[in-house]
Amino acid sequence: MSKTPDSGKAEDDERSTVEQYLVKDPERFALNMARMVEQAGKAASAWAEPREKGEVRDHVAEPVVDMVKTFSKLSEYWLADPQRALEAQTRLFAGYMTVWANAIQRVSTNAEAPDDAVKPERGDKRFQDPEWGRNAFFDFLKQAYLVTSRWASELVEHAEGLDEHTRHKASFYVKQVSNAISPSNFILTNPELFRETVASNGENLVRGMKMLAEDIAAGKGDLKLRQADYSPFEIGRNIAMTPGKVVGRSDVAEIIQYDPATETVLKRPLLICPPWINKFYILDLNPQKSFIRWAIEQGHTVFVISWINPDERHGAKNWEAYIREGLQYGLDTIEKATGERDVNAIGYCVGGTLLAAALALMASEGDDRIKSATFFTTQVDFTYAGDLKVFVDEEQVAAVEKSMNEKGYLDGTKMATAFNMLRSGDLIWPYVVNNYMRGKDPLPFDLLYWNADSTRMAAANHSFYLRNCYLENNLSRGTMELAGHTVSLGDVTIPIYNLASREDHIAPALSVFLGSKYFGGKVDYVMAGSGHIAGVVNPPASNKYQYWTGGAPIGDFGDWVAKATEHPGSWWPHWQSWIEAKDNTRVPARKPGKHMKTLGDAPGTYVKVRV
Repeated sequence: MSKTPDSGKAEDDERSTVEQYLVKDPERFALNMARMVEQAGKAASAWAEPREKGEVRDHVAEPVVDMVKTFSKLSEYWLADPQRALEAQTRLFAGYMTVWANAIQRVSTNAEAPDDAVKPERGDKRFQDPEWGRNAFFDFLKQAYLVTSRWASELVEHAEGLDEHTRHKASFYVKQVSNAISPSNFILTNPELFRETVASNGENLVRGMKMLAEDIAAGKGDLKLRQADYSPFEIGRNIAMTPGKVVGRSDVAEIIQYDPATETVLKRPLLICPPWINKFYILDLNPQKSFIRWAIEQGHTVFVISWINPDERHGAKNWEAYIREGLQYGLDTIEKATGERDVNAIGYCVGGTLLAAALALMASEGDDRIKSATFFTTQVDFTYAGDLKVFVDEEQVAAVEKSMNEKGYLDGTKMATAFNMLRSGDLIWPYVVNNYMRGKDPLPFDLLYWNADSTRMAAANHSFYLRNCYLENNLSRGTMELAGHTVSLGDVTIPIYNLASREDHIAPALSVFLGSKYFGGKVDYVMAGSGHIAGVVNPPASNKYQYWTGGAPIGDFGDWVAKATEHPGSWWPHWQSWIEAKDNTRVPARKPGKHMKTLGDAPGTYVKVRV
């Protein structure tokens, strides 16, 4: 019987599909596998050597134990009732049967491609290669994975009787495990990786294992995942390059004053208190993205606190030290440099939380130098504190404190890993696949350079933060103890501009909204589009995103959002109008060093200390 043209074409297509997964040069492939094993030995050595010397102590068991405990509580609910357990198993089995039936239908000669049992969530970039849908094997893997991960998430969602913290942790850990076991992360189950490995005869794996060894060595025994090509960037050359001078230096902070860009400036100087969990130059990445440079161009005399990257010498530096030697030292320096006592202040993230606590302390001590406060994605109430709360309960905080007390600080890589885990599907696994399996160098990206420039946490400071904010929520409760005072946000009566970001996973917009009610004065709540970084660093020239304004931040958050007015573009000009409405008095521009000795050029020395 002769073949029809269509059947012959189908056979050719099938042969072509199969051939792309066959090794063309077995000898070269075997040689590259040997080279890969050699590089794997170097990676193992880079991991083992600092442990053999006692330079690294593993604390991997601690989060794993917490995850096992959390899953045990989840299992108790489902296994306590046999009928409930059977129903859960039946749902999973039914999903698998649908996947299996679809797979059988796909391989039938005349069958149309069936609808997937479950589809990836919108924005999921893992399964974009056509082979995930065209090839029956990879399509089966994809659907089986999605059915399983969706089922696991629903187990958490529908488990009754779990306290909210345990449910939050269970949801977070399920997401981490689901992201880790995705078939897109493995050579034999990812069609794109499989094809690249075969096409290059395994050279991609040689390059990838070499990069893995380099990254473990760079992390001094821990994996320091590279998310970008960092080589083109240098702080002070093409990062953090706004001109200025260091005009003050304490044990925990350098105070930077920037050169003016206008002939006259606002009479009130502006003091920016950034987070110490990462470095201040997120607000000065480059001239196009720099909030600092933009603020100078609007007529602000800008001062910025550049926090120390602490080591064992700073272990006892607590929140009071950061207030006295950072914030208030900055105010003292501003007065010496400009003669002005009245100041506008900005706090970003934990820098904003510190600023809020400092304002409460200063109110109790009669220090009224800060006349208005702006908070960027700042929490003062931690009831709905986002995914970072997963890492905070008594057992975990005690474990972190034990680890910090050994050195006087928490390693910067620990905090960097925690932040990356909040978005592991974007900040971990794509780079694992790209770097160590595809063997490709990541591209240069200034934001990811900043993200990788991690900082250590002084032990006393970080312990105070975890316990008083995340664990006990003392700041909003009015029970935080600072410098012998029990401080209250109700004593803070100055005008406040409270900026949240709609998609923020670190300081959720709801959390920022609810925190507004604890201040004693008027609070203007503004919600920017995007997340914790892009929602803040959104220059007007980019014409991106939007922001919302509305009435007072009281009542139900959903109602506020529903009634709020949406504005296109950046919130920066709106903030500038708010500042000018408080005091628009102008004076001749102030040049750094006119009234005091300077200590070097911006961005200073503290910011250049790397982990």
